[in-house]
Formats: sequence, C-alpha cells, structure tokens
Amino acid sequence: MIDTRQTVRRLHQATLFLWQRIEIWTLIGALLVAGAIWTFVSLAGEVIEGDTRALDTDILLAFRVASDTSDPLGPRWLEEFGRDVTALGSVGILVMITAFVGLYLWVSGKVRSMIMVVAAIASGFLVSQLLKMGFDRPRPQLVPHGAHVYTASFPSGHAMMSAVTYLTLGILLARVEARRRVRAYLLAIACFLTVIIGISRVYLGVHWPTDVLAGWTAGAAWAVMWWLLASWLERRGAVEKSPQNMAATGYDLAYTGQKDGEEIADPTPQARAPVERHSS
Repeated sequence: MIDTRQTVRRLHQATLFLWQRIEIWTLIGALLVAGAIWTFVSLAGEVIEGDTRALDTDILLAFRVASDTSDPLGPRWLEEFGRDVTALGSVGILVMITAFVGLYLWVSGKVRSMIMVVAAIASGFLVSQLLKMGFDRPRPQLVPHGAHVYTASFPSGHAMMSAVTYLTLGILLARVEARRRVRAYLLAIACFLTVIIGISRVYLGVHWPTDVLAGWTAGAAWAVMWWLLASWLERRGAVEKSPQNMAATGYDLAYTGQKDGEEIADPTPQARAPVERHSS
C-alpha cells in the first residue's frame, strides 16, 4: 500500500529543490516559449494541409463590405488609418526605432544591453525571412490588396517583426526600468502595437488571418527567448543588472559616486565584513 505521507513529503522536497534552482519567472517564460512554438508548428501543419482555408476566407471577408469585397469595412479614413498602422510594422520604421533605442542604451552607458537588443531584433528578422522562404505561401487573392507586397505570405512578416521588435524592446527596456508601473506600461504598449499591426494586415487584405497568428506566436516566442537569455546573462554578469535586481542585492547608484558606463563594484563583501571596534 502506498504511504501517502511519504509521497507528499517527497513531492514537497522535490518542489523545494526545483524552486531553489529555477526562478518562477524563468519557468513561466520557458513554458510560454514552448507553448508558442507548439502553436506555431501546429498551425503551420494545418496551413500546409489546407485545413485553415475556409476559416481564413470567412475572417478575411468579414473585414469587407458584403456587396463589394473590394471595399474594406468603414469609411475611407479608416482604410487610410489601417495603412498608417501597418506602416508601424514595416522594415524601415522598425529599423529606425531599433536604432533610436540602441542609441539611448548606448548614451545611458548600457552598451551590453544595446548589443543584446540589436542582436535579438536582427536575428529575428533573419528567422522571419527564412520562414517565409521555407513555407512560400501565396498571398490571398480574394480581395484587392490595400498595400504593396513583395514577399511570401506565411508567416506575416509585419506581425512577426512587430512582435519581435516591440515585445523585445518592451521586455528588455522593462529590465532596465526600476518603476513597476513604467514596466507594465512599456509591455502594454508593446502588446497593443503588435496586435493592431497584425489586424491591419488582414484588414488590408494582404495576409490570411493564420499568417498573422503564426507571426504573433513566432515573434512572441523569439522575444521571450531573448528575455530568458538576458536574465541568464545578467546572473553571470555579462549584461548590466536590472535596477530591481540591483536594489535587491544592495546596489544604490545614488551613493556609488560612479559615472555612467562604469562598472559597479559589488558592495556585498564590504557590507558583510565585520566592523572593527577599538576600545578607548
């Protein structure tokens, strides 16, 4: 007969063992990456087999006037607004935003964080192009395109690269921001931009909805993977510590007297050193 108490005790010990060695947010991030990759692979299989065609068609046509599929829903200004939104996911805009953020990190003395941001987004762009060439899915021809296109359809480059860029910037910038509300704001803006850019691609008729969903999942997985890498490198001192971790370990920039870009010496050994007492 199974000893229930002994089993519970062993599970508790195993849980404590894992808890001491794996940060909870690292575990959550790893699960998110695994879930996103699984979703992308499953979706890609359905697309290759043609099982998503009916759903794609229904959603794409839902953004069009029933009596005239060449006319997107809403007034003319809404269609123009859709083009403005979709431009936020274009290569030129994303390159400029990445450059501006990289310069900000550089002048702030966070050179290694700058290198990580540029590497994350540049490698994400390369992966996006390789996926497009690998699947080589034709663009939808059900409706006139509301924007010029010149690459394959699956996954959506705008959806994936907006997720890669905005989510990566949001996550990595949140690392170097001490205030919790500001971190939440950065992540919320990154998610909002990623979603509306993807929707604009379907609205303009240049992507199937499954293209956008695949782009979102692939881009989100890429951004979270780089966040996990940044956390791992931070624990090993390869990138700058985030302010919340610096506060947790006793750092206080206001009292270090060090300039931007200088290495911060670990004050912990001195803090633990015994204080010598002199008898009078």
